[in-house]
Amino acid sequence: MASDKQLKRLRITLIKGLRGKKDDHRATVRGLGLKWRSHTVERDDTPEVRGMISKVAYMLSVSEGSRGQG
Repeated sequence: MASDKQLKRLRITLIKGLRGKKDDHRATVRGLGLKWRSHTVERDDTPEVRGMISKVAYMLSVSEGSRGQG
């Protein structure tokens, strides 16, 4: 265990398609690593990721992910 402070993980799912959305919103979704509707990724819970989520929250479903060591 290298550090005592372990980041939480967030499970992010794209629930709406990107068709007809603003270019910067599309870029934010791509930056999160989401590629298509119903695609799910896990990201560390950082202020940068939280900011991206809040920008396009109307298109996402967010829950707490697993804390696997890896």
